[in-house]
Amino acid sequence: MKPQTITAFAKAFGLSRATLLYYDRIGLLRPAEVSAAGYRLYGEAEHARMTRIETFRKAGLPLKAIQAVLDGARGGNVEAALEQRLVALNAEMAQLQAQQRLVTRLLGRSGPRKVDVAQWVKMLEEAGVDAAGRRRWHRAFERDAPQAHHEFLVSLGLSPDEIEAVRKRAQ
Repeated sequence: MKPQTITAFAKAFGLSRATLLYYDRIGLLRPAEVSAAGYRLYGEAEHARMTRIETFRKAGLPLKAIQAVLDGARGGNVEAALEQRLVALNAEMAQLQAQQRLVTRLLGRSGPRKVDVAQWVKMLEEAGVDAAGRRRWHRAFERDAPQAHHEFLVSLGLSPDEIEAVRKRAQ
């Protein structure tokens, strides 16, 4: 791959020149070299790094987390960074759902009918699932599909503290 100037490199990624200058200033992405004429030049390694930066940005990771992950710095574990982002996304989604319910109510519309905890427990009891069976069910759900389990608990309208308690008991 032929080295690219900052302008060509920025265009290839749909970024502004200013963004690349900022990435250089904070140490996130430095050019491979600076020519005698002062041009910043980017090569294959920078292209690969920028591709990873772009992926992590699309996932919503902050630049500091991306830099830590890419540089292998302390606290730069990619799985931990993505787990943190997933927790934040779940909280944002719960907040948006609450706002959606409020706006729907303010508009005088009825939103989609959801099953609450009491209804869910009643249905399980009618199906012959006692408290011990429900605990086994939560334990299996948490073990096999923890994210789906979390989303299910959110759908029941549980608070974050209640969700955490249920998930801890299921471990």
